[in-house]
Amino acid sequence: MELIRGLHNLRDRHRACALTIGNFDGVHLGHQAILKMLLEKSRELDVDACIMSFEPLPQEYFTPEKAPARLTRLREKWCALENTGMDQFLCIKFNHWLADLTADEFIKHILVEQLHVRYLVIGDDFRFGKGRVGNFEMLKSAGEKYGFEVVNSHSHCLDGERISSTAIRKALANNELEHANKMLGRSYKICGRVAHGDKRGRTIGFPTANIKLHRHATPLSGVYAVTMSGVTEDEITGVANIGKRPTVDGHNLQLEVHLFDFDKSIYGEQVCVKFKHKLRDEKRFESFDALKEQIIKDSKQAKSYFAQQS
Repeated sequence: MELIRGLHNLRDRHRACALTIGNFDGVHLGHQAILKMLLEKSRELDVDACIMSFEPLPQEYFTPEKAPARLTRLREKWCALENTGMDQFLCIKFNHWLADLTADEFIKHILVEQLHVRYLVIGDDFRFGKGRVGNFEMLKSAGEKYGFEVVNSHSHCLDGERISSTAIRKALANNELEHANKMLGRSYKICGRVAHGDKRGRTIGFPTANIKLHRHATPLSGVYAVTMSGVTEDEITGVANIGKRPTVDGHNLQLEVHLFDFDKSIYGEQVCVKFKHKLRDEKRFESFDALKEQIIKDSKQAKSYFAQQS
C-alpha cells in the first residue's frame, strides 16, 4: 500500500480510483467490511482502491478539547491497513483551506479533478464541506453528473450492536476488553518508540520501558497485564501503567511497561503493547515504598493471570 501525504503528492498514476473516505480510527471489523467491498469493486473496474483520511481528524481540528480519545494514531492506523489489500492511503492535512472548501468545491476539485473517482463508498451519515452541508444525497447527485457510482457502506453489527469506534472506546473505558477486541477483530494495542524516562522505576527495583503516547487522551487508563512485541521473536509479558503517574506529579500521558524476566536495553525500539486484563485504576501513593508494594502486588496478579491463560 502506498502512502500519499497530501493532495500535492498525487500523480497521474493515482488518477481513476475506487475510494472511501473516513477517519478509520481503529480499523475495526466494520471498517474492514467496507474495505473488502471497495477492494472487490476496484478489481472489477480495474482501478486502484484508495482510502482518504485526514490529519488531524476534523473534530480534533475544530474542537480539540472535545475530541474523543483516538484508538489509533496515524502510524498504528497505517500498520492496521497494510494487510487489507488497499493500493493507496491518501492522508490529507486538515487545515483552514480544507475546512473552508464548500461541499461543491470538495466534490469538483478533489473527487473529480484530482482523483477522477470512479466508485465511492460512504456512510449515509457522512457530512463534508464548509458548514458540513454536503451529504450522501449530494454525492449521489454528483455521481450522476460526473460519472461515478456512490454506494452506502451500511452499518455492521456484532451481537445486535453497531460496530463503531465510539462503541469500542466505550467498551475499553468500561473495562470490557474482550468485547472491544471482538469489534476490532484483534487485541487492542498501543504502539510507540521506547524513550528514556526519569528512571525512577529502577530505584525501586522495577525498571520500565517508557513509551510516549503523543495524544491528548487515551481510551483506557490504569494498570494492566500486557504483552509487548517488537523486541524479541516472542511476545514478552509484563505489567503496565497508562496515565499521568500522579505519585510523581506527572502531567503528560505516558505508558510505562515493566517486563517480566527481561533486562535488555530497548531504548529507541518501536514496540506494540497489547492490553490483556485490567488490574486496577491508576492512583496516587503517598510514598515510593507504598508504590513499590503495590507494583509487587500488580506483578503477582498479572503473572497469575498469564498462568491461567497458558
